[in-house]
Amino acid sequence: MEKAILGKKLGMTQVFDETGIMIPVTVIEAGPMKVIRRKTVERDGYVAAVFSFGDDKTDKLNKPEAGVFKKAKQTPREYLRELSLPNCDKLEVGADVKCDIFAKGDFVDVCGVSKGHGFAGSIKRHNQQRLKETHGTGPCVREKGSMGTRSTPGRVIKGMKMPGHYGHDNVTVQNLRIVKVDTDRNVLLIKGAIPGPAGGLVTVKEAAKK
Repeated sequence: MEKAILGKKLGMTQVFDETGIMIPVTVIEAGPMKVIRRKTVERDGYVAAVFSFGDDKTDKLNKPEAGVFKKAKQTPREYLRELSLPNCDKLEVGADVKCDIFAKGDFVDVCGVSKGHGFAGSIKRHNQQRLKETHGTGPCVREKGSMGTRSTPGRVIKGMKMPGHYGHDNVTVQNLRIVKVDTDRNVLLIKGAIPGPAGGLVTVKEAAKK
């Protein structure tokens, strides 16, 4: 990972290329993120940097978070994330990292937290079918049905697709192409869909080279 930036998913729209072909894109407010702390091999055992991103969060800080921003002499912001980049040792505390580190045509991996759906049944969670609503079926068309085996082994096998918590998972979508970089508004237009709701935090990083 040579380049990365924190961003906020704003939603989806469509743009047209030079030939008039419509391209569905996700709009991401990418940066600017500010360097809050540098981690070094001598002190921490590895090289990384801590970045802040988002709106002002002065009135919602706990003491450890407030101490981090106070030591860096920076305005508290909504998100605080650590990224391991090869050029972290060259970044100065207080420096801004903007979306101009990417260019049109770059391929990126986008990480985010998918939408949470709470407790869901197996039909919604695993796309299973329901029973036919014919005579004799009864009021159980969406129930799971038989899920065990015979008396041997007499238990539900691990990994059975059953109802449970659905969504709110860390998801990475790989090899998405950047259609446009708007440096004036700190916006990236990325072809395709990315995980999470509008307003959710995402991490845009350079796609791994094959």
